[in-house]
Amino acid sequence: MIIDFHTHIFPDALAKRVMPHLTAAFNEPPSIDGTANGLLQSMRESHIDLSVVLPVVTKPQQFHSITQFALQINERFEHAKGPRLLSFAGIHPDSEDYMGELNTIKELGFQGIKLHPDDQNVMIDDIRYKRIIARASELDLIISIHAGYDPTSPCPIHAAPRPIARMLDDVRPNKVVLAHMGSNLFYDEVERTLVGRDVYLDTSFSIRHIDPGQMLRIIRNHGHKKVLFGSDVPWTDQKKDLKTFMELELTPMEREDILYRNARQLLHL
Repeated sequence: MIIDFHTHIFPDALAKRVMPHLTAAFNEPPSIDGTANGLLQSMRESHIDLSVVLPVVTKPQQFHSITQFALQINERFEHAKGPRLLSFAGIHPDSEDYMGELNTIKELGFQGIKLHPDDQNVMIDDIRYKRIIARASELDLIISIHAGYDPTSPCPIHAAPRPIARMLDDVRPNKVVLAHMGSNLFYDEVERTLVGRDVYLDTSFSIRHIDPGQMLRIIRNHGHKKVLFGSDVPWTDQKKDLKTFMELELTPMEREDILYRNARQLLHL
């Protein structure tokens, strides 16, 4: 079994509009067309059983439409055979009713939320995030956070390791997943600041951009039970990312835990 804990898709009509714009920020073309069917085809080719979809709410008024799209994904794949998708919800830090929106997310059965400090233009240790993260933890929601450099919004970095550490100290949340091995491109600082903290790290995007020796060191020092395989498709290629991951000098138990067992336990599957 393989679980990809970090993927992105859009409604079909929207994908046609946004993919060319977003793709311009990356050095390589997307691996899929940004749709659910495109992701499913990639999963079949890569032998991935489950992909977690992480929607990003870039404006507060998008909450209801994105929640509806995410809910439709989960309803479509709840009893599906073959590769399936599981969507988290999203929320914006400038929401005028973050408590109500988080309660709605929980009531609709979502397992987690996605926060993207760069796309949402708010520092991760800002009170607007801290109150969302605190309440989400009270609701036992998984909190997936973009961390580090993002080509689509390169400056400033809104979730570097030190601000993340301050947020963790202030809130002490449960079930936080820091994307991109804790902070994309800031891996030395991740080792100094975040390794060993009570958070999960996912391998998304970083898997083919980090020195393999440093990747192994972070996994072992942080504890492989707190690492999740993720790709960041469509900006990466699931098949290539899996190949790179399989080339790491991990034990069979470490590899299987990161590929699916850790995610399955976190998602209560």
